[in-house]
Amino acid sequence: MAPPRAYWKGSLKLSLVTCPVVLYPASTTVEKTRFHMINRETGNRLKQQMIDSETGDVVEKDQKARGYEISKGEYIEIEKEELEAVQIESNHTIDIDSFVPRDEIDRRYLNHPYYIAPDGKAGADAFAVIRDAMKDQDRVALARIVLTNREHVIALEPLGKGLLGTTLRYPYEVRDETDYFDDIKSPKIAKDMIELATHILDSKASHFDPGKFKDEYEAALKTLVKRKAAGKPVKAVAKEEKPDNVINLMDALKASLKGGKTPTKRAVAARRPTARKRPGKKVRHSAARHRKAS
Repeated sequence: MAPPRAYWKGSLKLSLVTCPVVLYPASTTVEKTRFHMINRETGNRLKQQMIDSETGDVVEKDQKARGYEISKGEYIEIEKEELEAVQIESNHTIDIDSFVPRDEIDRRYLNHPYYIAPDGKAGADAFAVIRDAMKDQDRVALARIVLTNREHVIALEPLGKGLLGTTLRYPYEVRDETDYFDDIKSPKIAKDMIELATHILDSKASHFDPGKFKDEYEAALKTLVKRKAAGKPVKAVAKEEKPDNVINLMDALKASLKGGKTPTKRAVAARRPTARKRPGKKVRHSAARHRKAS
């Protein structure tokens, strides 16, 4: 098997200790089912084109450029060479700035994971020194790196024989939760309800095992494509009926604890005793039917 292609090459630097490293994406979407836009009449794949928003003309590849909007509809062009001139040290170096406690990193800031390995035998010793020193500390290294012409903060931690690097979002990229949670009411909940909910949580206690994650939608897509390719009919799956609103929260908690279904308006209504009809109405109704039959 051929070694994977490195996504980034450079140096890992801790103070005066430096070693060459390579970086690989730790996640992939290769196995995802992908669709292309095609011409329904010819079956040929469609090709996208860039169109001038004002003239409607097709713009060729050599006419494309980057532009920054300084006012409505007015852009300044930024050349590729000008972007490359913005040189900073982290362009080719992962420079470790500090070490922070692992539990202080807010998970909302975690972005993309990468594997970091030594590049060749020359830097293996220095890489091992940095990696093993970090193993003895329950801390994560924070460094800077440039990927796709953007500087990122990256968190480094030992993983097996290598390092796991996770790029972090900047504060301006993380939305403030108070914008979404401020209007949530704080009702008074009975203690016994909380205890029941706690029992439900305990009954579902488990351990993190990604091997148990099943992408049912992806599996359904693969089945769909396979049947279509074989010329077999595709059966429409009946849509699940949406449950009614819960009538009683306590009933729902008790039913959940027993592993049953959540009681709904329809279910509760079915349990209620049927009201007796008035004799007078019943007689008149029967008499009306008799007259109609006559």
